[in-house]
Amino acid sequence: MVTSPHHLASQSGLSILKQGGTALEAVVAMASTLCAVYPHMTGIGGDAFWLVSYPDGRVEVIESCGAGALQSSIEAYRNAGHTTVPWRGGWAANTMAGTVSGWQLALQQSASIKNPLPINALLEDAIWYAENGYVVSESEAALLASKQNELLQNKDFAQSYAPDGKLFQHGMVRKNPALGHTLRQLAQDGLQSFYTGATAQDLLQDLQRIDSPLSSEDFSSHEAVFKKPLSAKLKHAQVYNAPPPTQGVASLAILQLFEKLGVQEGEGFAHIHGLVEATKQAFLFRNAHVGDPQWMTEDAQAFLGNEELCSELAHKIDMRHAAPWPQPSQAGDTTWMGAIDSSGVAVSMIQSLYFEFGSGVFLPQTGILWQNRGASFQLEEGAWNAFVPGRKPFHTLNPALAHFDDGRVMVYGTMGGEGQPQTQAAIFTRYAQFGTPLQQAVTAPRWLLGRTWGSESQSLKVESNMDAGVVAKLEKAGHPVERVAPFSDMMGHAGAIVRHANGVLEGAADPRSDGCVAAF
Repeated sequence: MVTSPHHLASQSGLSILKQGGTALEAVVAMASTLCAVYPHMTGIGGDAFWLVSYPDGRVEVIESCGAGALQSSIEAYRNAGHTTVPWRGGWAANTMAGTVSGWQLALQQSASIKNPLPINALLEDAIWYAENGYVVSESEAALLASKQNELLQNKDFAQSYAPDGKLFQHGMVRKNPALGHTLRQLAQDGLQSFYTGATAQDLLQDLQRIDSPLSSEDFSSHEAVFKKPLSAKLKHAQVYNAPPPTQGVASLAILQLFEKLGVQEGEGFAHIHGLVEATKQAFLFRNAHVGDPQWMTEDAQAFLGNEELCSELAHKIDMRHAAPWPQPSQAGDTTWMGAIDSSGVAVSMIQSLYFEFGSGVFLPQTGILWQNRGASFQLEEGAWNAFVPGRKPFHTLNPALAHFDDGRVMVYGTMGGEGQPQTQAAIFTRYAQFGTPLQQAVTAPRWLLGRTWGSESQSLKVESNMDAGVVAKLEKAGHPVERVAPFSDMMGHAGAIVRHANGVLEGAADPRSDGCVAAF
């Protein structure tokens, strides 16, 4: 079974499973198709994190995220007239793209499980949609229109997305033949070609033309790595997430803190208020400490394992009143996808360009949009997440996975930057703690503390189809509630798959997305 935020990607994953492929191979197929049909959210010019569970109970992380340009510096930015890292343009394209290296390492793992399918089979659908066209989604068209003033300044982007001066609209067919050629080249030459082969040379030429600080050294030195996952023990499950530089520690801490509150009923005031207040406590640790682990002064797993501290933080939560929340937040958009195969290999994977359309830098020789993850760097010596050559930026990306005591395995996740830990907590507590059916747990009205999609608002945003009585209680408790439309993109594109001990699979896709569950 597979799930993703676009139905064509889910079908790609299903096709691989039907050919006898593993969950790892199915996710590569889905990820590549998303690059072609959901380019505003993801692409091979971005980063990814994998969380993989094996039938013997092992769980591992594949970290495929790039570091800051090795030949740049804070001084170089200042000399170019920048006091902050720009969100768009060449100077925003300052970190290596790790996505393809993650595919490479995942496929190496897959080959150790069973004979691999040929790489061209995994990329076949993505190549077809890039070369022959895909239907522009409503979300892509809406974001293209709303961000056009900053995106169309890049001439190559404008040529690709507004030929003849007219933006692509929802329902139109868009082609990206250069991306199709790049994927064909990677299938022919091997994925390593992205970093040290012909594809790398094409990428470097285009990046240097738009003043990106990335160099050949950044390409040749990059590699994906295995990491030990973060984990936390709950009453009936062991939950897992990715370690720093991701915010995975916050996602797990929210669940730990909420469990200590003793809430007995889902969807009521206590459930939502409790999770929002647990989010605030978890984000305080995240904001103060999480980034590239080489620069961290606190250990994320030790924080999760500190029972005394966890109890102390839970005790700080007032179940009647909202704590103040003026804290800065993190932006970001992405795609999450999941797969579980017949052998029980389970994959939770998240892949991103950071902002919608990334840096807005379209590289014409390859058809790739480059990420702007490094826009989160600060240009102050010694600051949290300060730009340092070779440093990895803080990541909102965090895939989630759970092992239940009764033998169930659950993969789940969402896009949505600041909202990722919050939506994960909503879905997990609904399903695992309060017995809500899986699809209902994803579909039900959601909330978001803080800003997203470029908004500076720090309000508690709630979908307006949430129970009016619950919303009134949230307001009375002091939450600055802001109502948004039901099934809003703002709330992320979530999904989940659960494998029961008897092998039965159930899955869920988000009606806020263009996705679906696919299985056989």
